[in-house]
Amino acid sequence: MDRPVRVLHVLGGLSLGGAESRIMDLYRCMDREKVQFDFLVHQDGGEMGRIPEFYDEEVGKLGGKIYTLPKFRGYNYFGYKKAVKEFFREHHEFAAVQGHMTSTAAIYLPEAAKAGILVRAAHARSAGVDKGVKGVLTRLLRLPLLKKADYCFACSKEAGESVFGRKWIDSSKAFVIPNAVDARKFTYREDVRKEVREELGISDCFVVGHVGRFHYAKNHEFLLEVFEDLHSRLLKDEKSKPQGEGGKEGKRSVLILLGEGSGMEGAKEQAKRMDIAQDVFFLGNRKDVWKYYQAMDFFVFPSRFEGLPGTVVEAQAAGLQCLISDRITREVGFSELVHYEGIETAPEKWAEYIINHMFYERKDMCAGVEAAGFDVRAQAERMEKFYVTGKME
Repeated sequence: MDRPVRVLHVLGGLSLGGAESRIMDLYRCMDREKVQFDFLVHQDGGEMGRIPEFYDEEVGKLGGKIYTLPKFRGYNYFGYKKAVKEFFREHHEFAAVQGHMTSTAAIYLPEAAKAGILVRAAHARSAGVDKGVKGVLTRLLRLPLLKKADYCFACSKEAGESVFGRKWIDSSKAFVIPNAVDARKFTYREDVRKEVREELGISDCFVVGHVGRFHYAKNHEFLLEVFEDLHSRLLKDEKSKPQGEGGKEGKRSVLILLGEGSGMEGAKEQAKRMDIAQDVFFLGNRKDVWKYYQAMDFFVFPSRFEGLPGTVVEAQAAGLQCLISDRITREVGFSELVHYEGIETAPEKWAEYIINHMFYERKDMCAGVEAAGFDVRAQAERMEKFYVTGKME
């Protein structure tokens, strides 16, 4: 067998998203003399060519190649299928194809099989779909996927059932592969906390944090409502105690948001309407996101749906208390730092929980993250064996 074996990961793009970040974490830990990653992404470049994305440069440095397909829009079904067929006719050197874009995996995985690629895996990373027609179409396209893939991976049981159907877990193809992180990288550091808070001018503030793309699933509008209530309560306490004394009272609160996406401008407008814009920091995508977890005091994540959010694993690795939605899998709540709250509950109740748990001691959670099965190094060993042998244990 040639070394390294090449594995093709099929994604929507290479932006700073959850699936992309988890794959890159794995890629960095992989023995690249044995296994090399390539990427097939979707973008309408036209004559201008493909627009570089967040991880392009790092992929190149690690030895990976990036290929492009046109975006799938439903009405271009036949054109998309033709482009997939032409791609695999030219590129069939892969030991395995792992499709993280499950909406069209039932199209591209069979074409990979026809090209002679021996191992085809679909990887479910979300337990929900977009609202409206797009969501309905996604569910329809996924219906045959359990039969079309050799392996059906999922980041959580909920994600697997959502994408592959309820019978998925009883299939010999089914494997749960948690979204693993480099826990050592996120371990709490007081010096980094001080540095970032000084840089942002929030040294004396109570800092609520969130990491995630601005998308319907993440529920940023509700997050802003929670923060507005928290913020007004603490400001009211501050006015009643001018010196800022009295335990948890007298704190200015700020919200720091990391990520980008189509809903970002809407969130900014909402913050302005609420008159909290001066206390909400839209920080965009950051390569050094681990540093910003250190600066936070509380992590809030009110998603409408998820697969298994790696950001909640990262937050726990950083020793942060996490208040998250009850729509998120219990598999991610592996430590006492996580509290689930109903997504239908009033924002005031979320704010009240934060206020009642503002003070706690940050601890080193590295060992706990690794013991819970979220260590990227252990996962890299497991996946490396799979890519080399073509068999999952």
